[in-house]
Amino acid sequence: TYFEWCLGAAPDHHREFHKTFLETRFDEQQHVLFAEKRLWEIPAKRGHWNTDWQNIAFFSCSESVDGFEGDKEKFIGHSRNLSNPIAVETGKLPGTQHKWNDSIASLKKIVELPAGSEQSIHFYLGAQPSRPQIYALLEKYRNPANINAAFRQVKEEWEAVLGTVTVETPDEALNFMTNYWLKYQAISGRMWGRAAYYQQSGAYGYRDQLQDSQVFLYSKPELTRKQLLLHAAHQFSDGRVLHWWHPITEQGLDGNMSDDLLWLPFVAIQYLKETGDWAALEEAVPFYDGPQPASLLEHCVRAVDRVLERFSERGLPLILAGDWNDGLSAVGLEGKGESLWLAHFLYYILPEFNIILNRLNLPTIADRYARKAELLRSAINQHGWDGKWFWRASKDSGELIGSRNNSEGKIYLNPQIWSVISGSSDLPRQQQAMLSVVEMLESDAGPLLLSPAYSAPDSYIGYLSRYAPGVRENGGVYTHAATWSIWAASKLKWPDIAYRFYQKICPINNAMNPDRYLAEPYVTPGNIDGRDSPHYGRGGWTWYTGSAAWLFRITIDHIIGIEAEYEGLRIKPTLPDHWNEIRVKRLFRGTTYLIHIAKKTKERPERADIFVSGEKLEGNLIPPVKNKSEVEVRVNLI
Repeated sequence: TYFEWCLGAAPDHHREFHKTFLETRFDEQQHVLFAEKRLWEIPAKRGHWNTDWQNIAFFSCSESVDGFEGDKEKFIGHSRNLSNPIAVETGKLPGTQHKWNDSIASLKKIVELPAGSEQSIHFYLGAQPSRPQIYALLEKYRNPANINAAFRQVKEEWEAVLGTVTVETPDEALNFMTNYWLKYQAISGRMWGRAAYYQQSGAYGYRDQLQDSQVFLYSKPELTRKQLLLHAAHQFSDGRVLHWWHPITEQGLDGNMSDDLLWLPFVAIQYLKETGDWAALEEAVPFYDGPQPASLLEHCVRAVDRVLERFSERGLPLILAGDWNDGLSAVGLEGKGESLWLAHFLYYILPEFNIILNRLNLPTIADRYARKAELLRSAINQHGWDGKWFWRASKDSGELIGSRNNSEGKIYLNPQIWSVISGSSDLPRQQQAMLSVVEMLESDAGPLLLSPAYSAPDSYIGYLSRYAPGVRENGGVYTHAATWSIWAASKLKWPDIAYRFYQKICPINNAMNPDRYLAEPYVTPGNIDGRDSPHYGRGGWTWYTGSAAWLFRITIDHIIGIEAEYEGLRIKPTLPDHWNEIRVKRLFRGTTYLIHIAKKTKERPERADIFVSGEKLEGNLIPPVKNKSEVEVRVNLI
């Protein structure tokens, strides 16, 4: 075996520095290699970086070992590399340990198997606060029965999370992604690990993990609630929030982003629809800068109010150092540039949040937000419409981007799809904006974030224009936004276009051409190279992307069409024409709904007849069923 110890932040930004603080020791009796570090990259009581890493790491084997090595150079050899290490070539491990090395962990075990026989060997890697705890853990797991039991428990716990919502449709790829991989990716990579191959930060992004936490709404909504409270605690008393922060140190970046703070009320709205847990709004949460704690509701109100204070003279929100698109990092640094996407997003939140305010009998705030929403809608349509689509943003100079007058970056995806999602414009404009998406942005790999790509950096746009053309935000398919295009098409009742967008970004479908796609076939990528890239169709930035949770939610809520509302589950399928029958299992407020949806007509259905436990429902909203673990629902599309 071979690996390098880290014991702290990953990746080491200065390995030659950090290796000098590592120390290894080998216990021959217990055949375990220990590793400790005398420096940890966090603030300490007596100065920054002046404390030990808090644990002792260990690496061990279930059998006695035939050698160990704790130094990288001794294992690899002089003038060699990991393709031809001297230890593998000679079979010898010198047994180096202690403080004066570039510390690694290598254990050697010789295995001789007679023909037809088998042997199980287990290796153990972990960290504990003390050696006695390590010895106790090793004693437990040197019993193979305990290993097998622990593995079964892991699988059962995953099944409890992944198995609450499942679908059976004619699309096996959609089933596979929805039932397993989208949820697993969002939870393991984004929520718990907060790390993957393309990014190993461990930090919480304010907007990022709030959006990702929506994946728990369908299985363990209490974890979404926990995430709301955690993020509220990283809001300043004036309403602004940290762009990201690291747990343990609680240090982060006050990035002056214009949208981060609005994701708190956005996710709170979704949480209340899913759970009906109105008491969550009364939870007292401290502010990051320490004043008297306030309710979660007050945190949401301060977020909205802060954005409403940051408007241009013509009534549109300022973009500042960026909005959802971090790459627009120089558009509004002087405090004059506007974000039209943010205008649509804010317009979505204001009426939705007013439902909450009116239910809580807070008419003063609700009336103020209603007036602001009316003025915002007017400003969007007066200033933001560009003839056939909405422009994206204005620079501090007033120059537009995402406009018909631009030769590059002529049209952006987000303002078009959010004009539909938010209802910030009338239906003809929504339809025209989406037709422009289909005509100008849809590609073989899905809807592009913008087109054409920028061919040269623009100091007044930001680092987005510094990507190579067709890569990531510069004219690539940015999967996070592409999932929203499915939502918009579904809302317009364009099911075949919504499903076509889904098929184009589904990793299983893309991996049918692995030489082009390159990425894993079961993991949603952050981006796919667009038309302006010579690697058109190449997947990238897999695992650590916010698109997995969104693709799951939009599949359930808008393609399948089973969406939580305050008063129950709304059944509104927007199935592609060739789907005649599907089955869905959906957990909602403690009850599992077993839903069978079937078309009873060869034409596109005009209505849905819904039967709950055999009784016909008036309308398409299923009120929460109490005191039952399972409920049968039949939906006839006529």
